[in-house]
Amino acid sequence: MCKENHSNVKIPTQQEERIFKNPIIWTDIPDPDVIRVNDVYYMTSTTMYYNPGVPIMKSYDLLNWEIVNYVYDILADNEEQTLSSGRNEYGKGSWASSIRYHHNTFYVTFGSLATGKTYIYQTNDIEKGHWTSSVLDEYYHDMSLLFDDDGHVYMVYGNHDIKVIELTADATAIKEGGLNKVIIPQASLVASPKEEVGLPAEGAHIQKINGMYYVFTITWPKNRNRTQLVHRSEKIDGEYAGRVAFNHKGIAQGGIIDTINGEWYGLLFQDSGALGRIPYLIPITWENQWPIFGEQDSSLKKEMSPDGRVSGKQYVVDSDEFDLTTSSSKGFSDGACHKLLKVAWQWNHNPDHRLWSLTDRPGFLRLTTGNTCKNIEEARNTLTQRTMGPECSAKVALEITNMKDGDFAGFAAFQKDYGFVGVRKSGDTCFIVMVNNSLGDGNEIESFPVNQDRVYFKIYVDYRDQVDKAYFYYSLDEEKWNPIGNILQMKYKLDHFVGYRFALFNYATKIPGGFVDFDYFRLDE
Repeated sequence: MCKENHSNVKIPTQQEERIFKNPIIWTDIPDPDVIRVNDVYYMTSTTMYYNPGVPIMKSYDLLNWEIVNYVYDILADNEEQTLSSGRNEYGKGSWASSIRYHHNTFYVTFGSLATGKTYIYQTNDIEKGHWTSSVLDEYYHDMSLLFDDDGHVYMVYGNHDIKVIELTADATAIKEGGLNKVIIPQASLVASPKEEVGLPAEGAHIQKINGMYYVFTITWPKNRNRTQLVHRSEKIDGEYAGRVAFNHKGIAQGGIIDTINGEWYGLLFQDSGALGRIPYLIPITWENQWPIFGEQDSSLKKEMSPDGRVSGKQYVVDSDEFDLTTSSSKGFSDGACHKLLKVAWQWNHNPDHRLWSLTDRPGFLRLTTGNTCKNIEEARNTLTQRTMGPECSAKVALEITNMKDGDFAGFAAFQKDYGFVGVRKSGDTCFIVMVNNSLGDGNEIESFPVNQDRVYFKIYVDYRDQVDKAYFYYSLDEEKWNPIGNILQMKYKLDHFVGYRFALFNYATKIPGGFVDFDYFRLDE
């Protein structure tokens, strides 16, 4: 079953047992959208200002996922994306993608708050193919794409009032004279009276299942949980009946998906403190053509099992020796093979490809400074990966011989309230430093001089019970690890609107042109 309207699919009356535990991925995968093409699942997620953007994740069992591609390298090249003139797109970038498959073509649609536009990308090869894009000169909030059986193409979007607008048959533009109307006015009111609405309904996901149109949204009533809603109608612009679909610990926002055996699941997410927004898989049964999400408590612990091949280890994060002879063939580049990086990496904002290399010194990632800035938030070519829960740690080896006066380089736990352990060069002397930005603008907690060219840094993050703390260490011999500075109290802040990431960085405050070499990035198993 390759079509995304789910026509004439089997709806089971009970679930087959299997074993899995939520969350299914212990890391920041916000705004997930998922499709099935035959026996393969593909998922997209929001990564905002990180590039390449909109990851394509693949699974055979809805549990084990790997990143296989990205939709774009960069979305725009303005001052906001290049961290120029004091501007940035933190908390913006691309939001809430919709993925669909129709007539052997994959479509991914999303809006950007930074550019104020909506983008429709398409490809015939989702894992390795070239994407073409069309641009709508308006931002359609949290849109969801639907290819209807009769050839019409719709996009459902909005907040509070949920709207539909019709696209051309090739899904590249708004259809002149096509459907354009509010279909679910004040959608939040099925969860709470108007005076108790906090966050109005948004996050639309539209699906057509057995001839019925279903629109899933979320709302957040005041002093209550973020709540999953569902509305349904027999016509795209007909009268929609609505109800609360799921109300448990704020797990909400997403669509539903069927397996090859006709089982159904909801793929939603939960806010999880500084770690970010993490995905949950919720079993679904059907009653009178309404999707019934699993029992609120027992469903999250129940032993269930969608069938299908198991893809094995989750490759959402990955260690890297920066050795092209061992780098994954699924890496990404800027068009040149010598720029290959493992696919788990994303740059903070647009990279400057002139200033990083894996070949200037084979076996090392070289980061060179190209401008001056005040702190890591303004730095170009900061390379990131997600952190993982419930706890994880990673370490790096760094060679600092070619730093210049005023340079900072090292290893960060990155969000608005970032912390890092690294090297600062002042004059002819290098200092190992720990910085805790939650206490002020780059507050340096501890520093001491170092007179060797190779140093090692480690960060341990603890998300258990949402304690959200990061610990920083250094080593001079790769064997004895010493704590440095203080503990970073991590906080999820809307300034950045993403979970904490490990970040490799090098920036200049005085003189551009210095460089450092990272020998490895290793996740502790």
